Amino acid sequence: MQGISILICDDDPVVHESLKIYLRNENFNCLSAYDGEEALKQIKCFMPSLIILDIMMPKLNGLEVCKEVRKTSSVPIIMLTAKGEEIDRILGLELGADDYIVKPFSPREVVARIKAIRRRILENVADGKPSTLFFEHLEISLKKYQVKYDDQVIISTPKEVETLYLLASNPGQVFSREQILDRVWGCDYYGDTRTVDTHIKRIRAKLPQEEMNWGLQTVYGVGYKFEVD
Repeated sequence: MQGISILICDDDPVVHESLKIYLRNENFNCLSAYDGEEALKQIKCFMPSLIILDIMMPKLNGLEVCKEVRKTSSVPIIMLTAKGEEIDRILGLELGADDYIVKPFSPREVVARIKAIRRRILENVADGKPSTLFFEHLEISLKKYQVKYDDQVIISTPKEVETLYLLASNPGQVFSREQILDRVWGCDYYGDTRTVDTHIKRIRAKLPQEEMNWGLQTVYGVGYKFEVD
């Protein structure tokens, strides 16, 4: 993992140091931040390859940091939370986090999640499909992690971009919610299929309402597809 830098953002010194030791043993380069404001400074200065972000932090909480990061970057983010409530997990994912881990956790699990995220990114690059797709008035760029309509960016949340890209790069093919979870979030993701429904709903709200020769469609009882006339 030479050259891969990971920013650990957690105000708990025990969790922080145990993660740092384990990640360094796996040959990751580690950066540290103990509050939200420091995390944003580290991200701006060092542009890490991946961010491990605790929700409960002083000055700025993890959700606020995630929201701010997503304004300018698609860097992978793994959220850490001591809360098991579904709303906390969904909110983090809706703000653009790639994954979440509930405390207490094993550092080995964190490494497995990191490797799964990197594997998905590499698979997207290596599958031979163009990184940018063009339809009527619509541009979907996996390289830039953004969706444009008439040259205006309308979607920039990574999971929303990846979900729409998956469907649009396979026009007419129906994907079940489970297949979308596997392809976009990875087989190591422990959430449920409602995550997919939430992201599809948000994508639809951002897409234009005018009638086009393409559309995001629900196949009831099965899943979703991107249809092109």
